[in-house]
Amino acid sequence: MAKQKHNIQPLFDYVLVKPLEQTQTTPSGIVLPDTAKEKPQIGQVMAVGPGSMNDSGKVFPMKVKVGQKVLYKKWGGNEVKVGSEEWLLIEQKDVMAVLQ
Repeated sequence: MAKQKHNIQPLFDYVLVKPLEQTQTTPSGIVLPDTAKEKPQIGQVMAVGPGSMNDSGKVFPMKVKVGQKVLYKKWGGNEVKVGSEEWLLIEQKDVMAVLQ
């Protein structure tokens, strides 16, 4: 896997995720147009913030790490442009699982 360069460093408990492409054909071989495709919910973690901070200044470390594949909420996050691609900046609480 080639390391992709970006200049985004998330703050607090934000995670920068590169959505992974979904299958473009159905099991029966029908090619789906872009308008029929669902928004991906699986992506690769590209950068993470240092963690969230409580009122007394204690930092809670991040559970996800760069390089992990994660399952995230369908409508979570904000789209950010990285090169010619659309990535997501989501809160760690919107990550539902780490995929093995």
